[in-house]
Amino acid sequence: MAALPLPRRSAAPPAAAAPPAAAAPLTGIAALAAAASPLEPHRQVEFFDLEARSILTRCASPRMPFTWTLNPYRGCEFGCHYCYARYAHEFMELRGRDDFERKIFIKRRAAELLRADLRRVRPGESIAVGTATDPYQPVERSAHITRALLQVFARESDLDLGLVTKSALVARDAALLARIAARNRMVVRLTVTTTDPALARVLEPRAPRPDLRLRALAALRAAGVIAGVICAPVLPGINDQPESLAAVAAAAAAHGARFFHANALYLPAAAQAHFLPFLARRYPALAAEYRRLFAASCYQPRACQERVSEQGARAAARCGLPTHAPAPLPARAQLSLF
Repeated sequence: MAALPLPRRSAAPPAAAAPPAAAAPLTGIAALAAAASPLEPHRQVEFFDLEARSILTRCASPRMPFTWTLNPYRGCEFGCHYCYARYAHEFMELRGRDDFERKIFIKRRAAELLRADLRRVRPGESIAVGTATDPYQPVERSAHITRALLQVFARESDLDLGLVTKSALVARDAALLARIAARNRMVVRLTVTTTDPALARVLEPRAPRPDLRLRALAALRAAGVIAGVICAPVLPGINDQPESLAAVAAAAAAHGARFFHANALYLPAAAQAHFLPFLARRYPALAAEYRRLFAASCYQPRACQERVSEQGARAAARCGLPTHAPAPLPARAQLSLF
């Protein structure tokens, strides 16, 4: 049977385009970020007041050695090209290439929130300060959010606290950190990726020079604070040479570090989107190898991670340093010494 002919369509003007669908309303931290009050911009950096609802976040990753995270800011002015924490801005629907270092959110009520949130912390649970931002980035000089948080900790006892930074500004609070350490377990980790200031400027364009971080380490140790150095991240083909790790470990020991260890590069998707184009521009010969290393995961293959840890441990051992912070006396025992 012959197929019936299709009906002929009459000529007609094209239909008007349908109006665009309304964007889904923002929720959670994205809504808070959108409502944040802009502050005075500085050096092409925009600052916003973020009306946070809490300050302690329970860590869900079994890889991490802490229970709670505390970040006084969102974003970081230092602009380290390898920074894994760039994902944090995506929660606020901020995905521009430089948003993480150009849009900084300040949690003004952080100290007040911490006083309330500490009621959720149980004995044996630890708090890590600065896991997704640097608590001593430049805005801290005027905002004093981190200092206000430390003043809250100074009134507590028997807490297990850690703080990580690559800023020399931490030395400003050496005496306050020592007060905290008298009643709590308090460990400060200074990040030093290289002793070469030129390489540091390439990788960490707005962070303090390595020698300034090491001076801050010496100031903390002079105040009696347990402090050491993390060489992190160790970047294949850039700062992973044994002599580079040895130089950082030796400098750490010379400035009084109580421990030293090295961590392999961790590169989630948001960090890859920034770091891999940087790598192609600055180190094009390494670009293909990095794409291979991170093709299947944000972590390097286990053999690469183990090699970094072993190299760091050997560098530490040559300088007489352990790879972990020493366990201090219990807080109550410390108090009995005074």
